[in-house]
Amino acid sequence: MDLQFNRHRRLRKSPNMRALIRENFLRTEDLIYPIFVAEGDDIKREIPSMPGIYNLSLDHLEEEMNEVVSLGIKSVLLFGIPKEKDACGEQAYHDHGIVQEATRFIKAKYPEIIVIADTCLCEYTDHGHCGLIENGEVLNDASLELLVQTAVSQAKAGADIIAPSNMMDGFTAAIRAGLDEAGFEDIPVMSYAVKYASAFYGPFRDAADSTPQFGDRKAYQMDPSNRMEAMREAESDLMEGADFLIVKPGMPYLDIVRDVKNTINLPIVIYNVSGEYSMVKAAAQNGWIDEQKIVMEMLTGMKRAGSDLIITYHAKDAARWIKEQD
Repeated sequence: MDLQFNRHRRLRKSPNMRALIRENFLRTEDLIYPIFVAEGDDIKREIPSMPGIYNLSLDHLEEEMNEVVSLGIKSVLLFGIPKEKDACGEQAYHDHGIVQEATRFIKAKYPEIIVIADTCLCEYTDHGHCGLIENGEVLNDASLELLVQTAVSQAKAGADIIAPSNMMDGFTAAIRAGLDEAGFEDIPVMSYAVKYASAFYGPFRDAADSTPQFGDRKAYQMDPSNRMEAMREAESDLMEGADFLIVKPGMPYLDIVRDVKNTINLPIVIYNVSGEYSMVKAAAQNGWIDEQKIVMEMLTGMKRAGSDLIITYHAKDAARWIKEQD
């Protein structure tokens, strides 16, 4: 037969040949591990919808951090669960708030670890929204003032990176100006620039006790149907002084990650969120999937889509598996 075709299989015939031409690699240094730090004593409470993830008080944080360091993970993202909440989320910007205290603890014992502080109000407000409320509406500009106070207090505590996740208009500009004015010009901002109003956040809201007590967050988080809007959001944060851009969630929005990566010359971070994690864990516990293969394929796909860094609750397991591959 006089056939003409390309023999692509030539480059797949052996493990070493496949390794030779591999285009994307997942490294432990790419992983950012989220930690939920709870105010109180002797708290190590597994989150029912997130097997293997815990709310931890400061007296249990050392054990967690020792494991993180031993696995070679370089960066953690801190979320706080306070004892008390109020309408203004005061514990978010209190100098001795739980994230501020956890930051001091980590930087004192593990100075080489990059501490990223999530900067939002939803975990601290009694209504569960990411800003101040007036007549049932989330106030944009008034909320910015409290977000700046939160960012500055986190920087004072020793946070290496401020990561604002509230999706108020102008939050990056306000926080950048506030940090600069307070003398923290060298502290970068990792902006949740593209954050969708997603159903994949459900387990996180269990972990952080941050479910809105009325309405939803669709007036300030993005419509999952929209693509071009993501570029407007990302470009705004670039102009406002962001140093990293986060796309959240992960798997359903890989097209958005690629769009942002192709357009904006900043490190791109993807958030492999709680719902994605919990689905994998549930399927693995039922014996329906090979957890290791699924997680590594999923995280590698996020790298291939264009992410430079991945925030993931799978970080500790992935770090172990990466070591095994080495």
